[in-house]
Amino acid sequence: MKPYTLIGAALALALSFGDAQAARVLVVLSDADHLDLQDGKTFRTGFYLNELMQPVKALLDAGHEVSFATPQGRAPTLDRGSLDPMYFGGDAQALRAHQALLDKLALTAPDKSPVLSLERVQQIGYDRFDAVYVPGGHAPMQDLLRSPALGRLLSDFHAKGKTTALVCHGPIALLSTLPDAAGFAAALARGGKVAAPPQWIYRGYKVTVISNQEEEIAKPQLGGGAMKFYPQTALQAAGADYQSNTAPWTSKVVVDRELITGQNPASAADVAKELLQRLK
Repeated sequence: MKPYTLIGAALALALSFGDAQAARVLVVLSDADHLDLQDGKTFRTGFYLNELMQPVKALLDAGHEVSFATPQGRAPTLDRGSLDPMYFGGDAQALRAHQALLDKLALTAPDKSPVLSLERVQQIGYDRFDAVYVPGGHAPMQDLLRSPALGRLLSDFHAKGKTTALVCHGPIALLSTLPDAAGFAAALARGGKVAAPPQWIYRGYKVTVISNQEEEIAKPQLGGGAMKFYPQTALQAAGADYQSNTAPWTSKVVVDRELITGQNPASAADVAKELLQRLK
């Protein structure tokens, strides 16, 4: 096994190509530690441990180089509700191993997190990266879906056909490429029918995301609150061709052109397998 490698801000500027088999993967997370709900309520959240670390560990074990970014360059937040062996097939040892790797990377440490801002990533150059991965947790619903900086990055990857992988709530980030992502999200939050934007770059793509059915099942997590809209509804309203599993919480991965999307936490490991296959 090759040693773990992590691209920090300084290494990102001076990185050499090194191993010809190694790819450079940018992992984009949310800055948010909460999700605004209806009626002024909030839900404390962040990224899900398995959705981030199963693909990251697989990439590192395969010898690839991984760097991390958030819109503002702030350390991301772990959703403590994801610290449950059920997200690792009931394997408590696997949970501990992935959490230990997260601690080793210091990703969530405000004083030493290696995360870059998306503006810094743009300065470094999108061409430095071979693939991008966006994990879930509810946090992407707060900021990634309307981030202009993420929209620029994803649009560049789309134009060049570069692998773009997202899982669970992560695919909501695709909306950041809309001409008016913030306005689209606001219209969804107000309710009613929203017209599909005619110029969305992912219009007609087959994608998956956590389903409305799964959101309804998980609704008690919100402590009596309700989301302003569900990501399945949002992606369908934007013009995506939504694909779903046949049984809630079972793995579902959809591949269409450069996109790899996974439906729920159970899909993270399978998204990682597809991503690794693309990087060979």
